[in-house]
Amino acid sequence: MKAPFFAFGLFGEETSLLIALLIGIGFGFFLERAGFGSARKLVAQFYLTDLAVFKVMFTAIVTAMLGVTLLSSMGVLDLSEVYLVPTYWPSQIVGGLLLGAGFVIGGYCPGTSIAAVATGRIDGMIYVLGLTAGTLTFAGLFPRIEGFYSAGSAGELTLPQLLHLPYGVVVSGVVVMAIGGFYAASQIERRFGPRSSKP
Repeated sequence: MKAPFFAFGLFGEETSLLIALLIGIGFGFFLERAGFGSARKLVAQFYLTDLAVFKVMFTAIVTAMLGVTLLSSMGVLDLSEVYLVPTYWPSQIVGGLLLGAGFVIGGYCPGTSIAAVATGRIDGMIYVLGLTAGTLTFAGLFPRIEGFYSAGSAGELTLPQLLHLPYGVVVSGVVVMAIGGFYAASQIERRFGPRSSKP
C-alpha cells in the first residue's frame, strides 16, 4: 500500500498542512469559477430553479467514491487507514438541520462563504462573522452539551456497514442513484426554472 500518504509517513504534519492549504485555495477558486460564490446561485437550489449545486456536489461525491474504490482495488489505497468522522446520530442530525437552515437563510455554506469573502462580497463577510460567532458560542457551551454531543455514538460507520451490503453493491447503487438524480434535476429545472424569453 502506498496511500494515504500521511498515514504511511511519506510526509509530515507541516507538509500536510501546506498541501491542505493549496487544496483549499484550489477548491475555493473552482467554487467561485462555477458561480458558487454567489448566494443567489446557491439559494436557487431551494427554489428548484437551478440545481447546479446538487449536480456538482453529487458529481464530486461519485467521482471521489469511484476513484477511492478503483485505487483500493488496485492495492494503491488502504481504506482502513482513511480517516472517517465518527458518527453521533442525535447531534449530527441537529447539526445538519441547523446547517441547512443557515444555508437557506444566509445563502451560503461554510465553504462557499469563504469563497465569497475572497471575492469581496459583503453578504459573505457577514455570513462568516455569524459562522465565527456560532463556532465560538458552541465552543463556550460545549462543556454543558457534551453529553448530547457524544450521545448515540456509532463509531466510524460506513454505508456498506450500515446496510450490511458489499462495498461494490453500494457503489453501484450510488452511481444509479446519481444518474436518476441528474435526470430528475433536469426535469425539475425545466418545470420550475426561468423560462427563456420569446424573441
